[in-house]
Amino acid sequence: MLSTARTGAAALAAAALLIGAAAPALADTPSPAAAPAALYGKGDPTYDGVWRQSLALTALGAVKVVPSDAAVGWLTGQQCADGGWASFRADTAVACDAKTEDSNATAMAIQALKLLGGHQDAVTRGTDWLKTVQNADGSWAFNPGNPGDANSTGLAVNALIAAGLDPAAVAKSGKSGYDGLALFQLGCAAPAEQRGAFAYQPAPDGALKANDLASAQALLAAAGGKLPVVNTNRVDAAPKPLDCAAAPATVPHTDSAEAAGAYLVAQLGANGQHLMQAMPGATATPDFTATAWTVLGLVQSGHPQQAAPAADWLAGNGYPWAAKGTSGTDASAAALLLLTAQAAERDPYDFGGTNVVQLLIDSGPAPKSLPAAGASASADPAGTEADDDNGFSPVWLVGIGLLVGIGGGLLLSLQRKRGTHTVGAPSKAAGDKAAGSKAAVSKSEGDDQK
Repeated sequence: MLSTARTGAAALAAAALLIGAAAPALADTPSPAAAPAALYGKGDPTYDGVWRQSLALTALGAVKVVPSDAAVGWLTGQQCADGGWASFRADTAVACDAKTEDSNATAMAIQALKLLGGHQDAVTRGTDWLKTVQNADGSWAFNPGNPGDANSTGLAVNALIAAGLDPAAVAKSGKSGYDGLALFQLGCAAPAEQRGAFAYQPAPDGALKANDLASAQALLAAAGGKLPVVNTNRVDAAPKPLDCAAAPATVPHTDSAEAAGAYLVAQLGANGQHLMQAMPGATATPDFTATAWTVLGLVQSGHPQQAAPAADWLAGNGYPWAAKGTSGTDASAAALLLLTAQAAERDPYDFGGTNVVQLLIDSGPAPKSLPAAGASASADPAGTEADDDNGFSPVWLVGIGLLVGIGGGLLLSLQRKRGTHTVGAPSKAAGDKAAGSKAAVSKSEGDDQK
């Protein structure tokens, strides 16, 4: 994954903080690749091309935007002969390296193509590939042959569910994906405030350390979810903390989502209804990515009331994160905002004053068709424009982590300070873009808020 474009120098600097003396090994890192015209987002696609394209297509599909044939064809054309996807293939005539195929990209591509319809062969080949690379303990790794992690396992489970498969029945050596997830969940042996959380991976000594993004992405899987999350108006009581009266050695699958939800709700409440992250040597900052995945997981698990404050926080604070990358709109972040708004039953055409639908549309090729503009809160034409704030995305840091052999938790996103942005709904401008002309660009930006 899980899934905010970042650029070379800043990404390498972040990686250097993680690896110290290993930094010189990055000297041979390839130059950034240019983004293909059919791809959403203009940043280097090396580590997140398939991921962000899949997220964008899923988010737009959730609001009935029909993407261009080129956008869909780019994604299907990236599939490897064995059914998996790499993070990005600059030349699809070159065969994939099986060792560097990407389970996160594959899982997200499966969900996008299943939602779009008409791509069952690609979906089946993708799920068959996931089955072949599942670890003997039931988990999945980012790249085949490595130890599994909670994020990758959760995303693979999402993909299986999207494809209509039962993750409990997809097993290796008798261990299912749900068994794999359980390996990373903190149980009754953990401090009370960490119980129910997920670790990214065990430490070398086997200890589990709570990781909020791992917890959020695993929650959606533990709750039996996939993208896009559809609010079914199911409203349960607050998530139940893990009951340790019987002190189970591992968290039972039946309690997994509730326990993770309870942990995440407590973290949201302690931090102003958003999650935080801290890079080594840096002050903690808001973690927009983990907050968005938490909203999705809470809605899926029947707790929309607990998800609502975090969704509203994202509405009020998410625009700079999504729209102010070094290459303009970060397609992954914009897609996550759109998916969050949709799941939380907020208006994606006016999500805290931001037309997230238009923001994402403008980051990629013109769509074939749009839903009726009357579904939005505003009829004013609007678009977005690139700006030059620096930004990082989850998948870039995943890529940097892979380059340097990161073995601990993934540090998946650096975020921005709060801001507001007002854009209208896609009406005439969006229709013009769908017809092949450039939508009008306008924006009205408020003062930054702490």
